[in-house]
Amino acid sequence: MLRNQARFLPEWVIYHARIGVEHWFIYDNNSEDNIEEVIELLTDQGFKITRHVWPWIKTQEAGFAHCALRARDFCKWVAFIDVDEFLHLPSGAHLGSIVNNQTGRPEVAELRASCHNFGPSGLKQVPPSGVTVGYTCRLGLPERQKSIVQPDKLNPTLINIVHHFHLKDGFKHLNVDRNLMVINHYKFQVWEVFKEKFYRRVATYVSDWQQDENVGSKDRAPVLGTRAVEPDDWSSRFCEINDTGLRDWVVKTFSDPFTGSLPWQQE
Repeated sequence: MLRNQARFLPEWVIYHARIGVEHWFIYDNNSEDNIEEVIELLTDQGFKITRHVWPWIKTQEAGFAHCALRARDFCKWVAFIDVDEFLHLPSGAHLGSIVNNQTGRPEVAELRASCHNFGPSGLKQVPPSGVTVGYTCRLGLPERQKSIVQPDKLNPTLINIVHHFHLKDGFKHLNVDRNLMVINHYKFQVWEVFKEKFYRRVATYVSDWQQDENVGSKDRAPVLGTRAVEPDDWSSRFCEINDTGLRDWVVKTFSDPFTGSLPWQQE
């Protein structure tokens, strides 16, 4: 589910196609950018993308339930991640192989991957090479998990808390080792992007980050409070570990051998 994030879609789609994703469900939450044009261009390149207009603010759980219903007739597994989240496979294995190897037991209907939160990495402008190459410094400890689920094994109520669903009786989840699969969450990007994303969308059940409600939510930036004003040291925040694992793989895999450019940099 996204809003005004069309410029980040090409990298997200092209990357995940390479590791094994076959279909994308885009829930458009009142975007005012050129998202339809971008999706059309990607579709013309052979990517299978379904866009659904979802105009309601703070209804992510309902949107995910709706998606699970739509996907269960023709998708064996569905990952519920955001456009600033990238499934990173440090071993270099194919996503399908990892899922199959982790779900040898029939009762496993959900895989949970930990999230590493990346910061601005010293940048003050949007990196032209994309988020996976531009942002390389993150917090040390992972936060939260995101799920890959079998939609036909979900509880009929489709109750979820954004990151996880309730499963049918008899099924369970499995936490995947971070050496096999982890999510690089480019959560705290340059201020221009961070402010655009979080203003009027930050913090669960709060429609405006200037509201003094649910201030302790992890959806808010630590120490930022309720003021949409860029801190002087924003570009150096959230940086504890230099992690270039995904960047190095992306550069090696996608760079044009003659120009060095990446496919999402091209017109």
